[in-house]
Amino acid sequence: MKKNRLGQSDLYISALGLGCMSLGTDEKTAFPVLEAAMEAGINYFDTADLYDLGQNEQLLGKFFKQNREDIIIASKAGNKWQEGKEGWTWDASKSYIKEAAKNSLKRLGTDYIDLYQLHGGTLDDPIDETIEAFEELKEEGYIRYYGISSIRPNVIREYVKRSNIVSVMMQYSVLDRRPEEEALPLLHENGISVVARGPVAKGLLSDNFARKLSSKGYMEYTEEELRSTLESLKEKFAGKHSLLEAAVQYNLANPAVASVIAGASSVLQLQENAKAVNSAALTPDELKIIQEASKASIYKDHR
Repeated sequence: MKKNRLGQSDLYISALGLGCMSLGTDEKTAFPVLEAAMEAGINYFDTADLYDLGQNEQLLGKFFKQNREDIIIASKAGNKWQEGKEGWTWDASKSYIKEAAKNSLKRLGTDYIDLYQLHGGTLDDPIDETIEAFEELKEEGYIRYYGISSIRPNVIREYVKRSNIVSVMMQYSVLDRRPEEEALPLLHENGISVVARGPVAKGLLSDNFARKLSSKGYMEYTEEELRSTLESLKEKFAGKHSLLEAAVQYNLANPAVASVIAGASSVLQLQENAKAVNSAALTPDELKIIQEASKASIYKDHR
């Protein structure tokens, strides 16, 4: 599988990364998916301290104990579980970020995290203090590089100006093209990579989309708009690309995108995602078909 450089770092990550949140906590079902990912050439595994109350990190730590140097682990921090409660609070303070990193290292059973990310962020955060935490963790050898996970253009802009982030994880797909207006050009100009999550829009961007449609629609699309858009794209790409292939290749065609992150709860789903990422790139005409058929939305909220 093709590997792309992550920003200005020396990390080269697979064009498909595995979003580990959907693995669950049962080793019997999770480990075969991780094995299939390795066999497919995936080297980038995304987790967070929030997932399954840290059990996701523990799961990865156990599986990758023997081949840690062959893979790239990305984790996140900022969401602080409330003890004895079901929710969490946001904490981007220096003290908490540094504490969270060390707890993640213990759960992962490793000496370093390849990419450590702020799991959100707002303009109300103590941004300089947050950046200082990541810089110190890097200097101390606990992390190799850092980034943020955010869809907020104004927040992203501040980190581009004030920090040494190498990447931004953000939701991006054919059905959510909001990053194209502001975020993607800004990040590409500054040599910062995008790791795109949600490339298949909760399964809507697959040939089985009819089973995923609901009266709630998706983003700015009503149910009927979704049906019309997806049926049109499926018809136009018939015999050339599956809808899944067209979706992930659309993301990868943007020069800012280094990797698409997709979850997989089964080996078959993982293999289908890998096949789509390894399929032929879209031509300029095919990219235009997608752009004409879908909505070029912009960020109105979540600034």
